[in-house]
Amino acid sequence: MMNNVEVLIVGGGQAGLSASYCLKERGIEHVILERARVGESWRSARWDSFCLVTPNWQCTLPGFHYTGAFKGNDPDGFMVRNEIIHYIESYRRSFDPPLREGVSVRSARQSKAGFLIETSEDSWLARNVIAATGGYHVPKIPALNSSIPTWIQQLHSSTYKGPHQVEEGGVLVVGTGQSGCQIAEDLLLSGKRVYLSVGGAPRSPRWYRGRDITNWLVDMGHYTVTIDTHPLGKAVRQKVNHYLSGRDGGREIDLRCLAARGLKLYGRLDDISGAVLRLKNDLEYNLNEADIASDRIKQMIDQYISTEAIDAPTEPPSERVLSPAPSKLSLDLEAEDIQTIVWATGFKLDYQWLQMDAFDSEGYPNLHRGISQNVPGLYFLGLPWMWTWGSGRFSGVGDDAEYISDHIAVREAL
Repeated sequence: MMNNVEVLIVGGGQAGLSASYCLKERGIEHVILERARVGESWRSARWDSFCLVTPNWQCTLPGFHYTGAFKGNDPDGFMVRNEIIHYIESYRRSFDPPLREGVSVRSARQSKAGFLIETSEDSWLARNVIAATGGYHVPKIPALNSSIPTWIQQLHSSTYKGPHQVEEGGVLVVGTGQSGCQIAEDLLLSGKRVYLSVGGAPRSPRWYRGRDITNWLVDMGHYTVTIDTHPLGKAVRQKVNHYLSGRDGGREIDLRCLAARGLKLYGRLDDISGAVLRLKNDLEYNLNEADIASDRIKQMIDQYISTEAIDAPTEPPSERVLSPAPSKLSLDLEAEDIQTIVWATGFKLDYQWLQMDAFDSEGYPNLHRGISQNVPGLYFLGLPWMWTWGSGRFSGVGDDAEYISDHIAVREAL
């Protein structure tokens, strides 16, 4: 039997739930299909000690702000994984969305009557489709991983759960975005012998001149910059986020400091020959560039404080804790007794189920503010930098959901 609905939402995370809330407010018929459970990626694709890197007060899902309807009691804290899951589950209970869990969408294609959607259970005909599956679909692992000896345990950041999961011996983490740095710290704090292949990700201070860095950036307008007004334009979507942590109340991650505590730093991974990894001679450059990025943020804040005549405490200039030793250009996994590699190398998009001409040559949706530019009735939600920095986060996904829902309401009225 063919089910009919005005709007079909694919994905039951914070993006899909936000869309549902906004559509329900507008009286628009819809249903959410979720392949597993609400907020599944937070449950199964995050490690045990995972926490937000932005303060809880930035969790502003429509109708369910952390400091509002949710009644959170730690606005300046950073929710850990289980608390995030509780926040999302509480959001669901707050408005009882039309949600079906355990239903996988296999394909969606255009027809004269709308969109034909085939799932693991049944078929649907929808006038509109919202792809609310976020931006972290398929783990991205370098192809050269196939050269790694079979006795090495290989994990991706999405399958890493904690130090208890890895084999005895050393652990190599490849990648220094937020996930890579936080996982390396997690392993180091547990007493593991940790090696880190350092990439080009920038770092950020956690606190500066009396406030969390997020508070300064909000006041300075950084979270309202749009993809249309950002100096890098659409290229900003390719930038790696600054690394820092919300762990234990929030702190800066300085790889130089972690190296002083035993973390072994190497340059980018270049090639693999048997159990020997070749590394690029760019460790010092990458660390220096991360420091420059952190200093640049501080300088921007200093300028803002001066321009706005804000009374804020001063801080001494940053000091470099460690000058890295000359970078080693090879790493013998067997000689160093490295038993595990954690690939913190990101994700790639996978919209194969959307069988229509809705993407550019790189596989990114051809959209503006979540609205498909060449497939009427198709929408996207939850992608990083879809419109603003917060589009893929609790802080901005609600604004995008409101905009898309307004567009659908106008479309339905025609």
